Amino acid sequence: MGHELAGMTAIVTGGASGIGSATAQLFVDEGATVVIADQDVERGEQLATQLGDAAAFKQTDVADADQIQALVDFAIARFGGLHVMFNNAGISSSFRRFLKDDLSDFERVMAVNLYGVMVGSQRAARHMAEHGGGSIINTSSIGGISGGGPPFTYRTSKAAIIHFSRSIATDLAEYGIRVNCIAPGHIATGITSYDLGPVIRVHQPLQRQGTPSDVAQAVLFLAGGRSAQITGIVVPVDGGTVAGPPLSQLKVLRTGLEALESE
Repeated sequence: MGHELAGMTAIVTGGASGIGSATAQLFVDEGATVVIADQDVERGEQLATQLGDAAAFKQTDVADADQIQALVDFAIARFGGLHVMFNNAGISSSFRRFLKDDLSDFERVMAVNLYGVMVGSQRAARHMAEHGGGSIINTSSIGGISGGGPPFTYRTSKAAIIHFSRSIATDLAEYGIRVNCIAPGHIATGITSYDLGPVIRVHQPLQRQGTPSDVAQAVLFLAGGRSAQITGIVVPVDGGTVAGPPLSQLKVLRTGLEALESE
């Protein structure tokens, strides 16, 4: 157990499972008090109980601004302040090809993934601006950095989070509020609905399977004092995926091209 976040209070949305759960546990280990926000009451309360007096659960739909305000108010009342806001809650969207996608999930995905981040950042920042600053960390995705196929609405929401975070980082800097993004890639979570093995072999230079705990470590860095001079950045936690494909795949491509040229 460390003390990197000693005396600090954090909110973790989407905190009942996956990256959120791993982050909440790490924050408590590092001395913070944490409010776990999620719609999954059973898992959220179970995690809060497991983490003890340093954690509390608040059922929250981040697509509802009033519920986000109630969450911030709850954290301040329960633990005396708010120093870190981790806007992590998110959902996926349809994997249909674009010409066949009716976009029926657009409003809900944008409400959770983007609007929830925007309101969560605003309501946390209003408190932080009056109390010496703080750190806001928003969960994007490598799908928001690189183009590709479906899910299109999900990718669009995650790209918007990056631009939004960079924009408010400049706006909130005068208050001592830092705003950064993480961009996980190929991490097994509740919304990962595909077999990661083949994807990693083809797209990820580091062949190691990443975990929610790997992402949590990046969030911890952005939350605490070690990143005091960092704002407005995006940190991919992706085994090098956005840097380019594994060398093995380039060799396969080169071999194929050479075969075509020799014909």
